[in-house]
Amino acid sequence: MFRLLIIIAIFFSTQSFALEFQGKFIQGHFIIGKTDPGNSVLLDKKRIKISKDGYFAFGIGKDRKLDITITENNKNIVKKIKKRKYDIQRIEGLPKKKVTPPEEFYARIKKENKLIADAREIESDLQFFREKFILPVDDAIITGVYGSQRILNGIPKWPHYGLDFAQKKGTPIKAMNSGIVTLAEKDLFYTGATLIFDHGHGISTLYMHMDKIFVNVGDHVKKGDIIATVGSSGRSTGPHLDVRLNWFGARLDPATILNIQ
Repeated sequence: MFRLLIIIAIFFSTQSFALEFQGKFIQGHFIIGKTDPGNSVLLDKKRIKISKDGYFAFGIGKDRKLDITITENNKNIVKKIKKRKYDIQRIEGLPKKKVTPPEEFYARIKKENKLIADAREIESDLQFFREKFILPVDDAIITGVYGSQRILNGIPKWPHYGLDFAQKKGTPIKAMNSGIVTLAEKDLFYTGATLIFDHGHGISTLYMHMDKIFVNVGDHVKKGDIIATVGSSGRSTGPHLDVRLNWFGARLDPATILNIQ
């Protein structure tokens, strides 16, 4: 019996987590995880999807302050979240109705916001999120960054949750990664011509303010395919592309997948 207890004690004392992470535990960051196939993983007590070969993904919200508790097969580890400082961005010259829209647009905006939210809630088995993402526009200047507080015509508004690439109208836009088109709208009130791609496990990317769109809902798009052209549709002051990254409803920093921080 004594010998058996020693063996059991050694077994439990040498057990270790199989978890591996790619990414930084910083506000706004995208994380890819790996565990042994068949394991269960909880994030803050919520089960997350794991692929057959053990991969999963999640994101850390812009303003998350609490540590993250990750549970693998009933064993907990805690990851501290590093806080970030965000810039202030002032934009002048917007039409008044785009800064504070008239009431007659409220129903339209609510409907369009639901379209975007529904597309971001898709949880497919795709694993394109594991692949390297590429820049969507060549030779562009970054004019807007994630997390910056936006002051529009002197009125404080929501922070900017995307990454802006300034380029001339008509410039080709490439798919940053392979995926399936889950939203393709040509004229949304705020975002203008808008696309959303599902990359699997709740990870999606959004492209907005475009001129022409070349893909439709349900299309399977390969990384690098030309999907649209740069424009200035929706709430925009000039030709540019605004891209977003989401893990379901959590708005993440696109720079974390494009290695341009």
